[in-house]
Amino acid sequence: MKNLSLTFFKYRSYTPIPFLLVMFFYQDANIWSLIIGFLIALSGEGMRLWGVSWAGSETRTTGAVGGTFLIISGPFGYVRNPLYVGNILMYAGLGVMSNALFPYLQIGALLFFVMQYYYIVLEEEEYLKKTFGLQFEEYCKNVPRFFPRFTQYKDKSVLQPPFNFKAGLRSERRTLQAFSIVVITIILLRVLRTLSF
Repeated sequence: MKNLSLTFFKYRSYTPIPFLLVMFFYQDANIWSLIIGFLIALSGEGMRLWGVSWAGSETRTTGAVGGTFLIISGPFGYVRNPLYVGNILMYAGLGVMSNALFPYLQIGALLFFVMQYYYIVLEEEEYLKKTFGLQFEEYCKNVPRFFPRFTQYKDKSVLQPPFNFKAGLRSERRTLQAFSIVVITIILLRVLRTLSF
């Protein structure tokens, strides 16, 4: 179980690639799938950017699980894993945009990424429990793992880093570039398919 968690953690940046390739090859986008999918994907990217503006570049590690702060501010006050929830929304939105093999590819991808993040989170939570003890346990009691609560959890006793949007943008640069490239590719493939008829 631990080996699986660490493997998923290490390669989490690369696991979307097979789904992207299938999505590009079988894309069947239309105006509604493009609009609805883009809005879903954009909400996921927005959640990620909000999260990394609080958590900083520590979210970019690919070696060992770790972190300096127990972040409970911003989106972390609503859900314990906003970056992973953001990823799932982003991947789902891009899948809807492409309309490829709908709904089978989208459902398959959703199940895979939920499983992947579940195992990654188990490893991360083990570290957080050892590092932050009772503060983390209290946080877990009040904030769900993947399904956001309606009101923001707050605990003034937990030291937080400052919100830094510029640092968040720097940290999120690669994801924003990849997001833009995938969106543009889906639109171009749609235009080329339309022109070929």
